[in-house]
Amino acid sequence: MTIVETSSESLTDAQWEIAHAIAQTLVKENTDVNELGKVVAYLRASIHQPDAISRLFKYLKTLVSSGRQIGNSGRTTDYYRSIDKACSDYLKGVQDAYTILQILGWVSRLMRYYKDAGPIGEIPTSRTPTFESPRQAEISKVAQSQNFTVDHILEATVIKITGNKVTYEILGAIKLTEKEPKKASFLQEGQTVQVKIVSLKEDGSIKSVKCSNQVT
Repeated sequence: MTIVETSSESLTDAQWEIAHAIAQTLVKENTDVNELGKVVAYLRASIHQPDAISRLFKYLKTLVSSGRQIGNSGRTTDYYRSIDKACSDYLKGVQDAYTILQILGWVSRLMRYYKDAGPIGEIPTSRTPTFESPRQAEISKVAQSQNFTVDHILEATVIKITGNKVTYEILGAIKLTEKEPKKASFLQEGQTVQVKIVSLKEDGSIKSVKCSNQVT
C-alpha cells in the first residue's frame, strides 16, 4: 500500500487556513474526530481513482443519509452532516485529491488540539476567500503595480456584450462587467475603448468603470 505523506511543508498558507477553519468548525459543533477518521480512510483508499474527489463528496452524502443505520450513537448523523458541510464549504476550490487528503489529515490532528485548547474565536466563513486562483493572483499583481484613482482614464478591450451589459478587460488581467445602457449598442466585441474609474475597492483595486469614449 502506498502511504501518502501529510507533511506540513507541503501545505501552502492558504491550505493551512482551510485546515484550521475546518478543524475549528467541527470542534465547535462537537463533531467526533473518529468519524472524520473514517472519511480520511475512505479518501486514502480511493486516492488513485481519477474521480477521487467526486467519490469523496458522494461518500459524505451517503454517510449523512445513512447515519442512523450505520452510526454508533444518536448524534452520528449530526457528525456526518457537520463534516459534509464543512468539507463542501471549504474544500470546493481544491482540485487535487492528494492535497485534500493532506488537509483532512491535519484537520484530524488540529481537532484534537483545539478540543483541548479552550474557547475558539471567530472562524473564517466559507464566503471568505482562503486562497487565490492563478487568475486572482494575476489580477492582484496588476492591481498592486498600479495607483488607481477615481476618474482615472484607462484603455480597455470590449470582450463581451450581452444586452446593455459590457464586459471590459483592463491591463490584460482585470475583467469587469458594467451596465452601459447608452453605449452598449454602439460598441463591438474586440473594440478598444477608454473607460473611467467610477469607484475603487478598499484594497485600491477597481470596483467599477464606465465607458468614457470610443478609441477604435
